[in-house]
Amino acid sequence: MEDLKTPEEEKPVRSLNFIEEIIEEDIRNGLNESRVHTRFPPEPNGYLHIGHAKSICLNFGLGKRYNGKTNLRFDDTNPVKEDVEYVDSIMEDVKWLGFDWEDRLYYASDYFEQLYQYAVTLIRKEKAYVCDMSAEEMSETRGTPTRSGKESPYRSRSAEENIDLFARMRAGEFPDGSKVLRARIDMASPNMHMRDPVLYRILHAYHHRTGNQWCIYPMYDFAHGQSDSIERITHSICTLEFEVHRPLYDWFIREIGIYAPRQIEFARLNMTYTVMSKRKLLELVREGNVSGWDDPRMPTICGLRRRGFTPESIRNFAETIGVAKRDNIIDVSLLEFCIREDLNRRASRLMAVMNPVKVVIDNYPDDLVEEMEAVNNPEDESKGKRAMPFSKTLLIEREDFMEDPPNKFFRLAPGREVRLKAAYIIKCESVVKDLKTGEIEEIHCTYDPQTKSGMPESNRKVKGTLHWVSEKHAVKAEVRLYDRLFTKENPDDLAEGETYKDYLNSDSLKVITAMIEPAILNERELIPGVSDKFQFERIGYFSLDKDTSPGNLVFNRVVPLKDSWAKTEKVK
Repeated sequence: MEDLKTPEEEKPVRSLNFIEEIIEEDIRNGLNESRVHTRFPPEPNGYLHIGHAKSICLNFGLGKRYNGKTNLRFDDTNPVKEDVEYVDSIMEDVKWLGFDWEDRLYYASDYFEQLYQYAVTLIRKEKAYVCDMSAEEMSETRGTPTRSGKESPYRSRSAEENIDLFARMRAGEFPDGSKVLRARIDMASPNMHMRDPVLYRILHAYHHRTGNQWCIYPMYDFAHGQSDSIERITHSICTLEFEVHRPLYDWFIREIGIYAPRQIEFARLNMTYTVMSKRKLLELVREGNVSGWDDPRMPTICGLRRRGFTPESIRNFAETIGVAKRDNIIDVSLLEFCIREDLNRRASRLMAVMNPVKVVIDNYPDDLVEEMEAVNNPEDESKGKRAMPFSKTLLIEREDFMEDPPNKFFRLAPGREVRLKAAYIIKCESVVKDLKTGEIEEIHCTYDPQTKSGMPESNRKVKGTLHWVSEKHAVKAEVRLYDRLFTKENPDDLAEGETYKDYLNSDSLKVITAMIEPAILNERELIPGVSDKFQFERIGYFSLDKDTSPGNLVFNRVVPLKDSWAKTEKVK
């Protein structure tokens, strides 16, 4: 007898990525008692985007794969740019993606006192000093990659004087920008990050967690590695831009004399037709180029969620693109493919007409209304079937009719037949046009009563099948057709004088009124478990928007049924 395999067993076994290879080697060598403890450390100064989703999936995925733990830690070291709104949104996004930090929610601000004491340790060892130079002066004396920097005139202060000044900085005696604490390393180092970097700056600003308790705040580079150390993180997974910072993090850990996590860098996610910079995304919001952080055109997780993306599709996308050692650009079509694959399995089908034209079936009884049986999802028999009302006057897509069609146009045309999906075969007999504009107002057809879908005698074949709705039963809905936000494949690759906003897509949002079959009003009964995702047959995948209210349906197009940006196919 043939062995039967479960779906999990049938999945192909993928090879390890380079991070997993490192972790497994550490486990074999018994490093950190073979523990695996990762963390996701966002700064609460904006909403998370698809690039952060990749990092979330990676860090929490590693924790799960190796039966370890993953912390959620907010690097809240800059009160000027941080907000509770961002903290709440980040936690919501992580949970929505399907991950749980359990009781391991931390903040860098939890460690402010410990970080301060670490800085004092460096001062006592004469590895840090208080500097009175302005930011401009420090920049001017920093040097270049090929020219050494110039030492600060305050670099020779004694440990006692520096400890006193640092304590007075903490006590609030000095104004913003008047003093900083710098590491004393090497102003001739080829690594610019090692040229006496700033550890603390004075900021008389209210902190969302500590209030006015502190007026000095650690720089990210100082808080990052030490926070990992305090939490006993085993593998600190960072994006590639932090690779050149690693010698500095190692220097801090070594000079302070504390536990050393292992830092591993991977390529951040860059995606075509998209910008990932928080600064640029904030500009788009503030300047009204989008409606907000959750605008469905934004690459933010909340924007993708509102548009109709599922957490499963994003996790699958992160798994598919893998983990690279060098930066590259991922085609956004891959993300769109992942959501199509997911919704194809889960989304119930409906018929909706985006650009309607009237079809009158002349030989159909005036008052007859039949119920046609349509499959809810051919990929999932458990979703069952639904009844669609069929009457004398229907609506079809205007693009599905041509008076003078080219070759291989298999839709409706004078004298031609098509099948109405789940219904009858009809034949175009004549058209009625507007006398002034010449636009077609009505298409008059006849139907063949012997071709009702599902009946034994309905096996006559025609080449074209169209979707439709009954005019008097159709439900109006606002449909928002979203497209890519930028027209340029890489909006960060600019010529002199250009900005990324020069390539904003003016057609990234079109709002239309569509006519949808009435089953949409019964979706709670139609779909077990309640779903707000649908495939409008032959058109694409759509999701109910949060703006929906009683009597006012609003849909977002998640993605077209096919990649509309691919090479244009011949008209079929």
